[in-house]
Amino acid sequence: MEHLQRAVPVLFALDVRKSVTFYQEKFGFDKQGWVDDHYAVIGRDQIELHIAKCNDKIFPENTSCYIHVTDVDGLYAELKKTGVVHPNGPLGNKPWGLREFSALDGEGNLLRFGQKL
Repeated sequence: MEHLQRAVPVLFALDVRKSVTFYQEKFGFDKQGWVDDHYAVIGRDQIELHIAKCNDKIFPENTSCYIHVTDVDGLYAELKKTGVVHPNGPLGNKPWGLREFSALDGEGNLLRFGQKL
C-alpha cells in the first residue's frame, strides 16, 4: 500500500503578506487557502506552497524546494520576464536527467523548476 500522497514545501518569510503579494505578482500564484501575518497557503496550477513567518533572514536564505513542471521552457520564459530567475540558475539540461532552472523569491528562498528529459 502506498501511503505517501504528495509533499508541500514550507518556505520562510520575514513578512508573510509581502511574500504572498510577491508570489502573486512575480510567480503568478492565483490561489489562496489562508493568509495572515504568520502563515499562508497559496497555490498555482496543481501545486501548493506554505509560507511561515520567521524572524531571521538565515532561514529563507537557506531554504529551497524543487517543483516538477510541464513545459519548463514556457515557464522559464514567463518567469524570466518578471526578473525572478536566479543569475546562476539559467535553464539547462542537467546530467541527472532533468531540464531545469532556479528562481528566487523576495525573501531569498530558492525554487528550482524542472522537467524530465
